Amino acid sequence: MSDPVRVRFAPAPTGYLHLGSARAALFNWLHARHLRGQGHDAQFLIRIEDTDVERSKPELIQLIFDVLGWLGIDWDGDPVFQSARTERYADAVERLLDQGAAYRCSCTQDEAKARATAAGSSGYDGFCRDRAVGRDVPHVVRFRVPDDGETSWDDLIRGPITFEHRNLEDFVLQRTDGTPVFLVANAVDDADMGITHVIRGEDLINVTPKVLLLRAALGFDAPLHFAHMPLIVNESRKKLSKRRDDVSVGDYRDRGFLPEAMVNYLALLGWGPDDGVEVRPLSEIVERFDIADVNPSSAMFDVRKLEAINAQYVAELSVDEYLERIAPWMADQPWAASYDAERIRALVPELQKRTKVLSDAPGQVDFLFVDQPELDAEAWAKATADPDDAARILDDALDGFGVVEAAEWCTDRLHAVGGALMERAVGRGTKKKLAQAPVRVALTGRSVGPPLYEAMAILGRETCLARLGSARRRL
Repeated sequence: MSDPVRVRFAPAPTGYLHLGSARAALFNWLHARHLRGQGHDAQFLIRIEDTDVERSKPELIQLIFDVLGWLGIDWDGDPVFQSARTERYADAVERLLDQGAAYRCSCTQDEAKARATAAGSSGYDGFCRDRAVGRDVPHVVRFRVPDDGETSWDDLIRGPITFEHRNLEDFVLQRTDGTPVFLVANAVDDADMGITHVIRGEDLINVTPKVLLLRAALGFDAPLHFAHMPLIVNESRKKLSKRRDDVSVGDYRDRGFLPEAMVNYLALLGWGPDDGVEVRPLSEIVERFDIADVNPSSAMFDVRKLEAINAQYVAELSVDEYLERIAPWMADQPWAASYDAERIRALVPELQKRTKVLSDAPGQVDFLFVDQPELDAEAWAKATADPDDAARILDDALDGFGVVEAAEWCTDRLHAVGGALMERAVGRGTKKKLAQAPVRVALTGRSVGPPLYEAMAILGRETCLARLGSARRRL
């Protein structure tokens, strides 16, 4: 590896940041940071491909920066904006025209397609190569692909790849309105920015020979290494699609996935550590990452695995960290004005075990901050399937917990009373898993949740007895 090393992430700000784009940014960043850790002069650069004026919005550009920041992906130097470099691209096209490496083509798309169909071909037939189309005629500019030979490169992930020139059409460099296509902008920008490695998805493999031909024609002779990552597919082994799949990184952030979990999982989409340990700190991923170890086979995006990894990260948070991370979701609840993080502090270790994503947290503790929880109909029906037994359980709870004075209303005392009540119910023939069900649903509105007696201690004596009484009257 010779220095310097320059990689780049070049998103188009025309929508949200796609999972595939985030993975591309991450792999480029990991490559640069890994090499830097080994003492190399390695940089990760940002280029915003905002030449599509109608679709590129300032808020979408900011969204890219925000999501990268959330993921913890930083960059070196100032971002490059293609919208500020259009003259540079126009000059490059003129150079290619002057030296005969490009030509003007006045064929409409329909004309070119009709000739291709008649010839049983799918590409442009070079009709205007030698027609000397003038500037005053509506035209595009096309690159003159050599008739013979081939273009090859040694892909860092896939090994040697070769394209024969006879299989490449004369591709468009500049549109009829004078704007350059991204091939020109990329070739010029990569040269000007000193990019040494291009790490991107395999769907751009067929673009690479065109870029290499352009670079050669423009006299950009610095070595450029390519690494084409595997596609990310869904469970049906189809490429992730924004029309079919949930692919916005921002959506996962808003659902309560931790950035460290998302980064960890994205790193596993095509790459894996040689020791088989998948969940590990980002610093260790940086240390172990090698672009040559990326598997060329497609990588499946498994939401369940992402949730499992996220749950593991959530479980490892400290109590204070957990309370801090769930705060935005608590602030978004209708009972936010009543929320007090300190009231649930004692429950946090149990809450963490039940939290896959941070947005799960409000639903686990909402009953603590409302006057009366809404009873889950299905849970209530199951808990009271035997009405007579449920009535006895609620009556026992009202009597047993009713004698506990406010001064004694603590977890240990409630455990003792509750344990005795459960033994009484089981002794009557109630199944153990149902012996507390009416009480839990009456107090929390649901059949599952944090430990019952810890929750009762937080609710307080009067609230618990009032809810038990309300449930008994409902029954």
